[in-house]
Amino acid sequence: MRKWTMFTAVTLAAALTLAGCSSGGGAGASNGDQGAKPASADADKKVDTAAPANLKIMWWGPDARHQATLKALELYSQQKPNIKFTPEYLAWDAYWTKLTTLAASKSMTDVLQMDGAYIQDYAKRGLLEDLSDVDLKGIVDPKILDNLKINGKLYGIPLSHNGSGIVFNKTELEAAGIKLPAKDWTWDDFFAFAKEAREKLPKDKYGIGDNSTGWDWFQFYQTSYGKGPVMVDGTKFNLDKDLWFKFQQTYVDFRKNNVIPPAQVQAAFKENDPKADPMASGTTLTRGATVGSVSVLEQLLPGKVAVVNNPTGPSGGGWAQSTIFLSVSSTSKYKAQAKEFVKWFITDKEAGRVLGTTRGIPINDVIYKELEPNLKKTDTIGKDLLDAALGKALPFYPAPPGWEDFVKTYTTEMEAVSFGKQSLEQAYDKIVAKGKDTEAKLSKK
Repeated sequence: MRKWTMFTAVTLAAALTLAGCSSGGGAGASNGDQGAKPASADADKKVDTAAPANLKIMWWGPDARHQATLKALELYSQQKPNIKFTPEYLAWDAYWTKLTTLAASKSMTDVLQMDGAYIQDYAKRGLLEDLSDVDLKGIVDPKILDNLKINGKLYGIPLSHNGSGIVFNKTELEAAGIKLPAKDWTWDDFFAFAKEAREKLPKDKYGIGDNSTGWDWFQFYQTSYGKGPVMVDGTKFNLDKDLWFKFQQTYVDFRKNNVIPPAQVQAAFKENDPKADPMASGTTLTRGATVGSVSVLEQLLPGKVAVVNNPTGPSGGGWAQSTIFLSVSSTSKYKAQAKEFVKWFITDKEAGRVLGTTRGIPINDVIYKELEPNLKKTDTIGKDLLDAALGKALPFYPAPPGWEDFVKTYTTEMEAVSFGKQSLEQAYDKIVAKGKDTEAKLSKK
């Protein structure tokens, strides 16, 4: 049974509109095992990895990542003249649209960048090669690898660390005399912080935003109390009624008492937009962030921000693990050469210097230590957030395939509550009905 079941961040809300969000375990997981059997480790060992190969490789990301990756590929071909590359790089949405098409025609590239929200789905369909025989001893923490295994097998080589936490405007909080968020703070501490901020800040500034409309933020709350994710193994609906009403009633009370911004502020939220992101504009003094995204707030508010882990419950809080990988297609003709390459990608020091932090904090600590002396605060603040998150971190639970409509329904109904158009009870009934309906549909597949 896999040790991590996923949900979306954070942060990963864009993935919800696509079909690749992953599910945990589940009945379909065995399909991935069957699909991977023809590509056995023994077969790969018989392949001459010095034989010429043209590896097709595909990834998504910004231009800085594209250019760094192209330089790394050139470096690899210099070190191994027998290996050439046919690269393709796209923006996030275009990438998953293209990969869906390639998967349907069984013509995926030899090497492909894979995301934590999608890897389970691709693995269970037998589209990814088992990489368990790639020796990562002394390179990647065994605990990280154990958390990433799907039914005991590794389908992606992790490239970087990731995790969730809270970024806060330390400068303004200190100026207002508000007690700063502290490592391993609890939900009670978090809500007390919000009340204190209301007492000490001007009426148009707030300590926290309205986190009641997103299903993922409630899931942070539910999992921190040991009740599991909202979607268990991608097929079972699991919303704890008592916790849900307790959490949501807190925000209802906060809304009445002006502890959180008006509903229209949250409805207009655009991450990292100088005006539409309440923290960037100075309306709120805290916001959820990830290791990979917090650097933008440091750029927008230079020298003002600090980080802390998510609020915790008895079971912990937030998450910290890898969410971006290099995988190998199960249909590749060059599996052995591809496996050599993906290991090189996270171990070669020269490649590490070329790639820098274009995919976040390198998973290989040796590489990160080489880079660290020359990094700016916009780079190191991500490591600060990771260090804060690790101690109490829980598994990463993205929204699995099939739950897209539920996610939309949850947000729609909770926004109606925030605008005073319906009661919590009405919203709960609709959310539960949609959850059970989704569960029933998925159970038939």
